[in-house]
Amino acid sequence: MLKRLRRRVTRGMLARMAADAAMVNMALVAALLLRFLVDASSRLAVQVGIPALTQHYVKAYCWNAPLLTIVSLAVFAWFGFYTYGRAYQGKYKALTISGAVLQSFLMFGFATYLLWDVPSWVELPRGALLLAGVFTLVLCLVSRTWTFLWETVIRPEREKKVPRRKQGKNVLVIGGAGYIGSALVPKLLDQGYRVRVLDMFLYGREPLAPVADHERLELIKGDFRHVQEVVTAMEGMHSVIHLGAIVGDPACDLDEKLTLGVNLSATQMIAQVAKARGISKFIFASTCSVYGACDETLDEHSEVHPISLYGHTKLAAEQGLQQMADSNFQPTILRFATIYGLSGRTRFDLVVNLLAARAKMEGVITVHGGDQWRPFVHVDDAALAVATALKAPLSIVGGEIFNVGSDAQNYTISQIGRLVHERVMGADLMIDENSPDKRNYRVSFEKIHRLLNFEPQWTVESGIQQVLEAIAGHEVVDYRDARYSNVKHLKDSGAIDIVRVDDDWTKHLASARAPRDLQTVAAKAP
Repeated sequence: MLKRLRRRVTRGMLARMAADAAMVNMALVAALLLRFLVDASSRLAVQVGIPALTQHYVKAYCWNAPLLTIVSLAVFAWFGFYTYGRAYQGKYKALTISGAVLQSFLMFGFATYLLWDVPSWVELPRGALLLAGVFTLVLCLVSRTWTFLWETVIRPEREKKVPRRKQGKNVLVIGGAGYIGSALVPKLLDQGYRVRVLDMFLYGREPLAPVADHERLELIKGDFRHVQEVVTAMEGMHSVIHLGAIVGDPACDLDEKLTLGVNLSATQMIAQVAKARGISKFIFASTCSVYGACDETLDEHSEVHPISLYGHTKLAAEQGLQQMADSNFQPTILRFATIYGLSGRTRFDLVVNLLAARAKMEGVITVHGGDQWRPFVHVDDAALAVATALKAPLSIVGGEIFNVGSDAQNYTISQIGRLVHERVMGADLMIDENSPDKRNYRVSFEKIHRLLNFEPQWTVESGIQQVLEAIAGHEVVDYRDARYSNVKHLKDSGAIDIVRVDDDWTKHLASARAPRDLQTVAAKAP
């Protein structure tokens, strides 16, 4: 029980609690000070003297502050201030905060004035209690709604005064033939973009076959770890979407050095080239796996504790991009939830797709662990989020991190198993309580909904049905085929040997002058 409690109470939660405790005490001090000034100018000061009056208010604070703080923090926690409960995340957040503050002061007043007799020499004046409640409410509202005010009032006013830079329609998609990329490229073409894809095409060109002949699509076969190929691919581009990576824990664990080169070193190089070429719109595909294991609901400001190599490389890439940001280069980071559903390059090494396929073809649904929380998003919605961020003004998405998904699609793995079972009733649902995967996180997607008006079009149920229909219609013959699995394809097809080549960027990293040298190379490119 104690271990579970320690896991639930994070440093981020303790920091927010400490801030609230400070605000409650500041409010109480301010209220008592105002009341003291009133009493000091009245006949009471003449009767008892200023020293005695001062001593009374100091004792009143020392006696009442601990209980008020404890009651307030307990009520705030109950209202979801520290776990981001559903009501606290929604549009009624201000009402939730007001209700919590009101209830905490009512409970304190009930305890001190009705449940037991407080000595008169430490009694808190009712007027001071009322003022403290008002001050606490104001502080809590201001501290928790300043982002909303900034995005809805201040930023729009500033944007009216600053002319927006015209955004070009030429987009480079690195890794555009992958799981997300094959869903994204058709969307961008439909929206009028001129798209260039840089990809090694380890899975062939079939993922983009439906749009391969499109007049506004250019396919370049190349290794995005090679600076000259990246420089050439960026020629004439206005925006860059970087989806290329070794994705998933098992695939990343095959070769740690290779994973670092692909996921981290190459990202730094690509960003340096984009920055040197004056490309300000840079969208990077990250993952909610950076959150690791935590029982509270997490948002973009929560602490990150990745527990896998994949998560560590993505987090390190994020941090590198943030360090490079300036007024002209403002990367946008998208942390995707666990993806499911079909695209041009479908994967069956992901939990929803895998459980649905096994249930349909083998009649078995095996869930490992089951209590781990995961957020989910359909691959088509993941692509929609990228397209939405690309279209949005840089003043809104520049330098920002967005979780991509929806609050309604936070599920435990066992809940996913039951959703599959509801649609394949003949399959046996088996739950193995032991699981090597320790990731456990629920995520808030309020920010992307509020700022970009992003709303997923798919649900987990409809995604499961999509997989079942694809198997029934023989669109997927054998989900166990290596092409549907990142780790199997890298191992069984020999693809990992293809990508095990010298990465010229890793040589640049050995020199402290690498970024400056790279910018020179990129700037001189035609």
